[in-house]
Amino acid sequence: MTKEFDVSATTVNLTIALYMLAMSIFPLWWSSFSETLGRRNIYIVSFFLNIIFSLLSGLSVNIGMLIAFRILSGGASASVQAVGAGTVADIWEPKERGRAMGIFYLGPLMGPMLGPVVGGILAQYYGWRSTAYFLTCYGAIVFILTLFALPETLSQRKQVVPTLPSAAAEGTANDLSRVTSTARSVQIKTKRVAAMFKRCFVDPLEVVTYLRFPPVLCTIYYSAITFGTLYVLNIAVQSAFSKPPYGFSSIILGLLYLPGSVGYFVTSVVGGRWIDQIMIRAAERAGRYDPDGNLILLPEDRMGVNAWVAASLYPASLVWFGWTAAFGVHWAAPAVANFFFGLSSMLVFGAVTTMLTEFLPRRSSSGVALNNFVRNIFSCTGGIVGQPLIDAVGVGWLMTILGLVCWISGNIAIWLLKRNSQKWRVQMDRALNNNA
Repeated sequence: MTKEFDVSATTVNLTIALYMLAMSIFPLWWSSFSETLGRRNIYIVSFFLNIIFSLLSGLSVNIGMLIAFRILSGGASASVQAVGAGTVADIWEPKERGRAMGIFYLGPLMGPMLGPVVGGILAQYYGWRSTAYFLTCYGAIVFILTLFALPETLSQRKQVVPTLPSAAAEGTANDLSRVTSTARSVQIKTKRVAAMFKRCFVDPLEVVTYLRFPPVLCTIYYSAITFGTLYVLNIAVQSAFSKPPYGFSSIILGLLYLPGSVGYFVTSVVGGRWIDQIMIRAAERAGRYDPDGNLILLPEDRMGVNAWVAASLYPASLVWFGWTAAFGVHWAAPAVANFFFGLSSMLVFGAVTTMLTEFLPRRSSSGVALNNFVRNIFSCTGGIVGQPLIDAVGVGWLMTILGLVCWISGNIAIWLLKRNSQKWRVQMDRALNNNA
């Protein structure tokens, strides 16, 4: 691609960095629209746009065109991350939601791991444009399945614009002149247009203000810093194994991302069920039952032994990977570290996403969209600074620094949530209800 478009590798990397940035911003609007237009309609529109933009990416004649359509395709495909979590929250009860969310989260996490494998093979044998055409075909398949097999799951939709009085309600010909009536009609129509503009373009940004609530801020920060390290780790895999003493080919490099994917898969199958059981046991120990004898489950119940294990295991996996790769230990050692990173970080992602849908039950898609917004900014930053930092301090020290920061941050976030979450949640619910 650098030769074809006569640009630097840094410019080519913008096609990835800006794609990730688009994936962080666009879900704010997709999630807001889904609360009004329904989940299914958003899937259909966004997948159709993704097909068009992916095809145009493959047909790009210069780097500017490629970057533009990569941004648009990233924004279109980003609907699933936020709206999909809302769909899960629509269907599953809290006591089963952890398992369902774990399976759902396989998609966003397996992509960064399987993408280099599939993309590397396609690019090596058929050129970089084949990756865009592959995404076009894949998007078309998903679009068809969505069109014919996915029902609407949102039970209650918001109004597109607030109800405003009509001109007839404001007055009649008996008490208003024709000029006054026309002026009133224009005024009402102007208010409707302004209200629709606010609903479509301004209100989706309101979700960013949810970061003022400590339980939302703590959970999203914990998820974001974990997700950011994932992208630094992906760069470290590429950097370490492409050089001596390893010197692997691009296909083998792609395969070395698979251990992390296996870790994600194992946790998605087993971890979600485990988190649900932890939540149920926490409610039983606290003796929280409603008058009908049903357990009262709280979002913070999901932060049990699973959270403490993850907060220590994934930072340790980073350090493990960093120094085994730095000293050229047999490739299996850093690969196993990658597996444990996937295993433990998936515990974080699954618990955090489910908790956000429960902290914000009437705004589940918006909460997850905010999580995607923050964490993709972290991942975009990690993708940009990862290689320069590896060049500056080495993979061993970089992973050690990241591991230490993640270990301290994770444990502080969990401690704060366990200690203050119930009080914070009451304050947050009161504030949201007052603004409703």
